[in-house]
Amino acid sequence: MIVVCWKWTGATSAADRAALEVALGLSPEGGVTVVSVGPPAAEAALREALAVGAGRAVRVDAPSGLASADVARALAPVCGRAEWVVCGDASADRGSGAVPAFLAAELGSGQALGLVGVRPGANGMLRVVRRLDGGRREVLDAPAGTVLSVEGAAASLRRASLPAELAAGRATIEVRMAPPAQPEPTGEPRPYRPRPRPVAVPSGDAGDRIRWLTGVSDETEAASSEVVALAPPAAAACIVEHLRAWGYLAAPP
Repeated sequence: MIVVCWKWTGATSAADRAALEVALGLSPEGGVTVVSVGPPAAEAALREALAVGAGRAVRVDAPSGLASADVARALAPVCGRAEWVVCGDASADRGSGAVPAFLAAELGSGQALGLVGVRPGANGMLRVVRRLDGGRREVLDAPAGTVLSVEGAAASLRRASLPAELAAGRATIEVRMAPPAQPEPTGEPRPYRPRPRPVAVPSGDAGDRIRWLTGVSDETEAASSEVVALAPPAAAACIVEHLRAWGYLAAPP
C-alpha cells in the first residue's frame, strides 16, 4: 500500500498533486490511499484524488490551521503500515515543508526530500533523484518505508474522466478523529527578537532613500562602480578580466 499525504489549506498545492501522480505511477492498480487532515471541506480534494485513480480516501477530522507537528501526528496512524509514504514538499500556505519531516519522525522512518524523479529500483527499493543547489542532482536508492517529499515539478497529475468524476462524487470517504493537539511547550528558550524602533523618514528622491536604507553612501557607490566606453572586443575582454578578478572565472592555464 502506498499512502499519499495531502495537507489541506483550502487548496491543493502543485507538490501534493505531483505526489499523487508519482504514487499512481508506482501502484497503477488502485493501491493508493490519500489522506488529508482537515474539516469536511477537505473532502472535495479527496474526491478529486479518487477520480484520478486513488483507491481509498481518508479524512482525519480536525480544524484547519493545526501546527505541522500536530498534522503529522494525525497522519501517522493512517501511514503506519504503508510500504511508501509520498508527500508534497510544500503546501499551499506557508510552504515550509515541515510536515513530511515531522511525519518521518513519528513513523521512525527516513526521509528523502527535494525529489524531482521517482521510479522503481532494484531489490525492492526506489531510485529517486534529488535536486541540489547549483543545478546538481543526487541519485539515491530509497528503502521501503521512506517518506518521500516530492517537488511540484516532478509530475503533472492526470485528468479524470467524466464517469470517474461521477463515481468519485458518490464514493464514501473514511473519516477518523484526530488525536488531541499537544500543548505548546513552556519555558523553552526562544530566538531573541529586538523590539522595533522608530526611525526618521529619509528625505530626498527615491535614489536617496534607497541609499539611506541600504547604507550605501555616495563615496561607496563611486568606489564600487566604474563607467567604461570601449569597442565590443575590448569591452568583452574587460568583462572577462573583471569576472576573473572577482573569482567567477578561473584564470587561463
